[in-house]
Amino acid sequence: MNGQMNQSYDCIIMGGGPAGATCATILAQHKRRVLVLEKSSFPRHHIGESLMPHTYWTFERLGMLDKLKASDFPRKQSVQFVNATGADSQPFYFPRWRNHPSSTTWQVPRGEFDKMMLDNAREHGAKAIEGVKVNRVLFDCDQIEGQRAIGVSATVDGESNEFFAPVIVDATGESAILSRQLRIRHGDAKLKNGAIYGYFKGAARDEGENAGATIIIHMPDREGWFWYIPLSNDITSVGVVAPPAFLFAGRGDDPQATMLEEIARTPGIARRLESATQVGKTYVTSDFSQTSSSIAGDGWVLIGDAFGFLDPVYSSGVMLALKSGEYAADTIHAALTDDDLSGTRLGSFGNEFIAGMQSLRNLVYTFYDRDFSFGDFAQAHPQYKDHLIRLLIGDVFNDEVNEIFDALGKFVDLPCKHTSKEKTALI
Repeated sequence: MNGQMNQSYDCIIMGGGPAGATCATILAQHKRRVLVLEKSSFPRHHIGESLMPHTYWTFERLGMLDKLKASDFPRKQSVQFVNATGADSQPFYFPRWRNHPSSTTWQVPRGEFDKMMLDNAREHGAKAIEGVKVNRVLFDCDQIEGQRAIGVSATVDGESNEFFAPVIVDATGESAILSRQLRIRHGDAKLKNGAIYGYFKGAARDEGENAGATIIIHMPDREGWFWYIPLSNDITSVGVVAPPAFLFAGRGDDPQATMLEEIARTPGIARRLESATQVGKTYVTSDFSQTSSSIAGDGWVLIGDAFGFLDPVYSSGVMLALKSGEYAADTIHAALTDDDLSGTRLGSFGNEFIAGMQSLRNLVYTFYDRDFSFGDFAQAHPQYKDHLIRLLIGDVFNDEVNEIFDALGKFVDLPCKHTSKEKTALI
């Protein structure tokens, strides 16, 4: 361990999840010396199992495609919606939109998937140490926020250590060590939701192309919704999402009972779980839509959930983690080459990344508008069907797809109206 600590690094990445592993792999491909510090020992539990098809291109660059194709992870070729009465929509089949392998993706148990990603970073030359608790980021003038980041203070095997590098990347997920340290993290007032979730064996699945579909199921009065994600070994991930006042207030201290109660009164999911048995524990999370007001500063960068997490209804979390890690790695490599590690240079990918995230945020806002119907919208604007499918697969890092929002804005109040990647202000 001491030999690893004393090495010189170009970049230290806090967190070895999908964002951190992506950033580490690409920096290593650029022949940069990278150290990843991960607090957990993989595999470990994590939510966010459904991928968007647009992750294909980053997986291809990372050298992950063959590993995913060889896995037993269910193939995801569609998304389906179930209304408040329990009626199923026609599935949105991605392969019918574009005849290319990128239109099929995977449903991934995150314990296995995240370990594959971190191991892949190691195979490309990144150094990764697990079981390391990062305590804080060190600055050249440590008591003054906003000065240049120079390293991290961490606990390894019960001992305090300091690691130094010219660039520090925060990929610590919802822990968001650096953005919380700098006090630049805030919630989304329109998306204050919580979730209760668990895993079921023997749940019903469709056959054929829709067997691996993510299914979004509205509750009877649209108080919230369920996710339904088929995983390996006949396990299905099921979660209920709703405002905390509905999901937790006056419900007692048994979240499993709350989840089962809501399952029983929601026909779209009750029938799918009739023959299923819950396995493992019940999990709770709340107030998970968070964003940071800056994506980079002198010597530091935020990626993945450490920068911001969007409501999970469209399964955008891993895609945004991969893309932010990819953008950040290329930007860090160029900044190191030019010896310009200013926040302006390190955050130069921010406009394009945040514009894509804003596009998905607008789509989420439409989902939560009780008076909005995609069916009515599609009838009024059939020319935007392609735009909608591109949003659902995660193809959002362009200006063309944003044309839909002028029309959507006539149906739904969209606070994020300026989605062009040329926009300079952050969220």
